Amino acid sequence: MIVYGKRIFYYILENHKDIVKEIILSKKLDKKEFAKLQKFNIPIKIADNKKAQAMSKGGNHQGYFLDIDFYPKESKHIKELESVLVLDNITDMGNIGAIVRTAYSFGIDTIIVTGINELKWEPVIRMSAGAAIDMPILVIKNILDVINDLKTSGFLIVGADMNGKHSVSKKNKVALVMGSEGEGLSKRVKDKLDETISIEMKRKFDSLNVSVAAGILMDRIWNG
Repeated sequence: MIVYGKRIFYYILENHKDIVKEIILSKKLDKKEFAKLQKFNIPIKIADNKKAQAMSKGGNHQGYFLDIDFYPKESKHIKELESVLVLDNITDMGNIGAIVRTAYSFGIDTIIVTGINELKWEPVIRMSAGAAIDMPILVIKNILDVINDLKTSGFLIVGADMNGKHSVSKKNKVALVMGSEGEGLSKRVKDKLDETISIEMKRKFDSLNVSVAAGILMDRIWNG
């Protein structure tokens, strides 16, 4: 798997050197920085601009690439978890990556992605600034199965909804469910919720980006 961008490049090298197969550069570095990379004892390859653009699919690579062996981090058993974020039918990998970055920073135990067949790990890792490497993320198609398992394990199931309350009951085990930005949560999911929560808007404006909304609600539920 190829990942690119200077920030994630150094995050992975400094924290997960063992998964890096090859360093790929498409810019000339000064002697000090190149010597620093050599100390990792990882093969270094030089790529021309055409190759770099192809590897990044036109993205802003900044001249820094890594070829990595990536395997999703395993989650603890559901009974051992206390904070779970469920993302249902969110298909924008950029949004998922941004949410992963915030969830990891807030100490959320596990993210469960539902409603999609597979996760595109490269953009998720990139948009999460590398947090997706350390964050346990599961992909489970059927959200109702997920909710049932969480309820059986003693979780309070809270869904994000415009008509929800501005706070939720305090409980040790909470799962926050975020729906797609366009449609929100489906009726079949809402029927399974224990509580709903919303963000109070000070101006007449009915939509926040789902990654922004998720960050606000995570802070409110687990840090409030």
